[in-house]
Amino acid sequence: MNAPAQSTPDITIPADLLPSDGRFGSGPTKVRPDIVRSLADHATDYLGTSPRQLPVQLMVAELRNGLAELLRAPDGYEIILGNGGSTAFWDCATFGLIENRSHHLAFGEFGGKFASGVAAAPHLAEPSVAESEPGTHPPLEAVDGVDAYCYTHNETSTGVMFDPARPDDPDALVLVDATSAAGGLHFDASATDVYYFAPQKALAADGGLWIAMVSPAAVERIERIAASDRWCPPSLDLEIALDNSRKDQTYNTPALATVFLAAKTVGWFNDNGGLSWSAGRSAKSAEILYGWADASDAATPFVQIEEQRSKVVATIDFDDAIDADTLVAVLRANGIVDTNGYRKLGRNQLRIGMFPAIEPADTEALTHCLDYCIAALS
Repeated sequence: MNAPAQSTPDITIPADLLPSDGRFGSGPTKVRPDIVRSLADHATDYLGTSPRQLPVQLMVAELRNGLAELLRAPDGYEIILGNGGSTAFWDCATFGLIENRSHHLAFGEFGGKFASGVAAAPHLAEPSVAESEPGTHPPLEAVDGVDAYCYTHNETSTGVMFDPARPDDPDALVLVDATSAAGGLHFDASATDVYYFAPQKALAADGGLWIAMVSPAAVERIERIAASDRWCPPSLDLEIALDNSRKDQTYNTPALATVFLAAKTVGWFNDNGGLSWSAGRSAKSAEILYGWADASDAATPFVQIEEQRSKVVATIDFDDAIDADTLVAVLRANGIVDTNGYRKLGRNQLRIGMFPAIEPADTEALTHCLDYCIAALS
């Protein structure tokens, strides 16, 4: 028989300690209420309309142009998009970007999943994979016979970030999974050929869409593979996605609400100073939360190397005297939600989103709530 579920301790956090918004998930994460209200205002002239007509095309154009500005796209780089999220983009890349063999940095759940998917592809050679202990990342080194280097900018599962860089291999592409990073972390766009992501994290939108900033070299690779005899399902064909994106549309109907929410969040970032402003908000929250953990007797940052600590997703270990699952349940009962540690990591840990839409003042309030709960549980 299963052990009976333990009841959540009856702990009420004082109202004056609570954050204004209790959503601290690592994805999907906080969507700003004012943007949702703006979407509702367009319920009759945008939602439920054809994606091939001007209103939706203008919104896709707003998203593409806004992202090019936000991500500081170098000359010749393009923003393309399609349906399915980052998981679907791994399949797109397996068909349309990796020519023969790839090298992967696997330092968390998501980088490892991409490497496993590529390893199962019958038309590609066995990938090279560099791994490291959870809470760290391996070095990026050139590998003979590789035409694509693949890694995550921010590993959502472990809270480790890796600043995009190029190996000493000028003919290979660099594919960076930026799902929890895009808009929340600084980076040099010229260090990447494909910077791809989904909008339900740092862009404070919803899921179901993949977006990629692609270099001229990546476009050339996409077109060359598409012209070869390699078969690809049309919904995963990056040349089709490229052609449709240039028309400010997608191959098949996207979630119009997701496009709208992402476009308006990107506009909010750009109106306030662009990536320096949006990433700066995450950096401020990270300073607050890691500073709290460093000073706490009950908590410590999981990632020990400071420059590898994510500024958008913090993983915080707790002393054995504090059960993290109980702490999560108490927080949820008080309206502070989605602070669970990553299930497969299996640590006594909280994982806390620090994306740009989350007010740094709310992160500060969260630390006071944690102190209150720890004292009550001790």
